[in-house]
Amino acid sequence: MSNLQDEEIQHIIAAARKGKTDAQRAIYSQFYGYGMSISIRYAENSEEAEEILNDTFMKVFKNLGNYNPNHAFKSWFRRILINTAIDYHRKYQKYRHTLGISHAHSVSVDTDIMASISAKEILALVQQLAPSYRTVFNLYVMEGYKHKEIGQQLGITEATSRATLATARYKLQKMILDNSNYIQHKANG
Repeated sequence: MSNLQDEEIQHIIAAARKGKTDAQRAIYSQFYGYGMSISIRYAENSEEAEEILNDTFMKVFKNLGNYNPNHAFKSWFRRILINTAIDYHRKYQKYRHTLGISHAHSVSVDTDIMASISAKEILALVQQLAPSYRTVFNLYVMEGYKHKEIGQQLGITEATSRATLATARYKLQKMILDNSNYIQHKANG
């Protein structure tokens, strides 16, 4: 099912609220790709992303009665998905691997190097970050949360959020440099 209009989505949501499984399947089909594109950013691998997304759909279907049709369903779905990803990492990761800001150093990454890396490659590098770094990075950079909000969501201080983001950026920059050096070495080799 591709790109349903808002009116059609509202009709399907109304049917899903009544427990119609075909309507739930239609919602799942319509929002699976969108949801996966978000959940993969918070996960270490596609299996974990799938688990986060499936948990999200369970919450969506359980809470359809709370959805306000005057607001965009996609935004409501996204909020549930992000909160589910945060809950997942709170439950399984416990943020044990967060270092202080003193461990972050500046790494200079050439703009030519950045231009040569695809979005898929960057996503793969983000997925290599430890869960605490990946989650804070995604919430700040991708979702636009402020450090105070991140701290509240994750149960950490605002300073820890800042330090974690700085370290995540440093680690990403280093991985990008290492990746480009490896590619350059292979080309010259």
